Amino acid sequence: MNAAALLLLALAADPAAKAPSKPAAPAAGMTERQKTVYALGVSAAESFKVFELKPEEVAVLSRGLSDALNNKPLKVDMQTYRPKVNALAQKGFVAQSKALLARYGAEKGAVTTATGLVYLEVKPGEGAKPGPEDTVKVHYEGRLPDGTVFDSSRRRGDAASLPLDKVIKCWQEGIQKMKVGGQATIACPAELAYGETGRPPTIPPNAALVFQVELVGIGAPGK
Repeated sequence: MNAAALLLLALAADPAAKAPSKPAAPAAGMTERQKTVYALGVSAAESFKVFELKPEEVAVLSRGLSDALNNKPLKVDMQTYRPKVNALAQKGFVAQSKALLARYGAEKGAVTTATGLVYLEVKPGEGAKPGPEDTVKVHYEGRLPDGTVFDSSRRRGDAASLPLDKVIKCWQEGIQKMKVGGQATIACPAELAYGETGRPPTIPPNAALVFQVELVGIGAPGK
């Protein structure tokens, strides 16, 4: 994922997920436009968290932003360093994904399967379990390792009907563990989700994903 895509992803991030835990301090002396531009900087900062920058590196980043935005001569050859930026981002995504799977795997009641999927029952169901060729009706919310919501049927207000043999491997495995009426958290290794290619611009390459899933119902096989 390139730097522009990272920024777009940050700006599209879930507002609720990124809301500060404390009330915002008053922006004394700032115009409304300055406040908006400041908010742009805060939003853009989300895209840089994957790099785990040190304080002294933030200063170097600021110099790069300033030089580029002000059309000043650049200090590095971008043909050489743009691929290195992307490689550094990929390294960060892989580290975030490993940490996410380890965190969910350590939850009480979590089961890590042979494929690396982490399954955590939130609410037991009482109905039937779906088979591998069934069509399931589900409510779900999907998040990236940094907490960004990338898809949510609940936000759309309509449960999704999906054939299990056409969805990502993580869902094929995880949803078959559920009973109708049940709810579960399913943490998916990248190789069971969108793998090395991701799903641009929403899902980065090599990203683990977390889904909150409710199995609403089961249709007939192939329906």
